[in-house]
Amino acid sequence: QVQLVESGGGLVQAGGSLRLSCAASGSIFSINAMGWYRQAPGKQRELVATITSGGSTNYADSVKGRFTISRDNAKNTVYLQMSSLKPEDTAVYYCNAGVRLVVVGYLEVWGQGTLVTVSS
Repeated sequence: QVQLVESGGGLVQAGGSLRLSCAASGSIFSINAMGWYRQAPGKQRELVATITSGGSTNYADSVKGRFTISRDNAKNTVYLQMSSLKPEDTAVYYCNAGVRLVVVGYLEVWGQGTLVTVSS
């Protein structure tokens, strides 16, 4: 019914930058909050950043000042601009969205994940 497709992950040196994108498609009436989460090897999935449909943002303390989340509501797309990357940012990054369907209903949807590797 609804898919989230992430892109933009890869290998980068410490101090570098990457931009992740996540596009939603399917039977979408509207999207409430969208967000990025990450899961490092051997660790639990954790919140990175979220953004509401109105543009209010929330960040994990570990990424404040380095990462910026934004969205394009017309394209049902959320972005994560990551700068000053550190080796500890290495993880699989997952996109998340709260989707109100064309047909009555609400889904929380996850993307398949994109790997970000930061080398020291």
